Amino acid sequence: MADSRTLTRPSAGRTPTVLVIGGGASGSAVTVLLRRSGIPVDLIEARPDWNAATGSGITLQGNALRVLRELGVWDQVRASGYAFGSLGVTAPDGTVLFVAEDIRTGGEDLPATLGMQRPRLQRILIDAVRASGAGIRLGTTAEILDQDAEGVSVRFSDGTTGRYDLVIAADGLNSATRAAIGVTDKPEPTGMAIWRVAAPRPQSVTRTDLAYGGPAYIAGYCPTSESTVYAYVVEACRDRAAIDPAAYADEMRRLARGYGGAWPEITAHITDPKKVNYTWFDRLLVEGSWHRGRVVLIGDAAHCCPPTLAQGAAMSLEDALVLAELLGAGRDWDGELFQAYHDRRIPRVRTVVEASVQIGQWQLDGVRDADMAGLVGRTMNLLKERP
Repeated sequence: MADSRTLTRPSAGRTPTVLVIGGGASGSAVTVLLRRSGIPVDLIEARPDWNAATGSGITLQGNALRVLRELGVWDQVRASGYAFGSLGVTAPDGTVLFVAEDIRTGGEDLPATLGMQRPRLQRILIDAVRASGAGIRLGTTAEILDQDAEGVSVRFSDGTTGRYDLVIAADGLNSATRAAIGVTDKPEPTGMAIWRVAAPRPQSVTRTDLAYGGPAYIAGYCPTSESTVYAYVVEACRDRAAIDPAAYADEMRRLARGYGGAWPEITAHITDPKKVNYTWFDRLLVEGSWHRGRVVLIGDAAHCCPPTLAQGAAMSLEDALVLAELLGAGRDWDGELFQAYHDRRIPRVRTVVEASVQIGQWQLDGVRDADMAGLVGRTMNLLKERP
């Protein structure tokens, strides 16, 4: 349900100010784009290290690359990642069953897919934010004190306060800001979990290959540079508290040993439990408006889906592009604008979330005649349109 409070425009001659809460992909991207429009932005990030060393790998489809090009970081991304244009499906023993050409969702002048190390992408975005001239505060959180028709008052974790025309909540899946403004939607587990690791790239790995079945539901890998690969195994959720983090490498290695092809080379490097990540798949789609007054949700704070379509980061980056475009267009910053942002995003995001969840659910239910290729094709062709 949309927020009905009346919002007023900033005083004539005054440039409106923005606080971005969260320095992940969506928060960093919207900061860079707003600064390009001359809008003053402060960005705060709860982690002192700005997540610069977190994560193994990420698969970026063309529509994500399109936004990264808009941000002005495509050259660095291209030089740091590994581009490819096809997807292989294999039997658990590594036998290639078929190879499909990836759909170029970013246009013919961009690769269909690019894998890269997630920490490297984060560092590129960090550099772009710093170069934008935004105010940056790390190791800092914010509490919404109150808001009225003209702005939002916040208190930072160091005890200082601030006043902004707009607050953009980019603080992730478990967004404290989302809850604070009265949005009750919460992430829900889908029933699947994923083991992830970064490893040296076998020379044979030049695209993503996915194996369905075997000891887990999915085993896959994606090249992330000339020298690295991102590998993952998807299984049913387990009680996270019952898994000793010191055994993470052993657990992933046990599952990965059931797969052939490039997996034996990859498995030999799954030795350090600190380099193995285990998380559940979650689903979130905030229903109704994505704003309350002058606080707007973006990225994982508004929606999240399993990585079965590799579209999570892309949807977050597209949010940033659309919201920044609207805010920089000279329109009043009012409920109509914030609702227009939601209305442009919700059909596309809903399609991706529902398709991503459906692919996993078919596997959980053991459906053998599911039209997975058709669903993927329809969804990816939709994403060729600009957001």
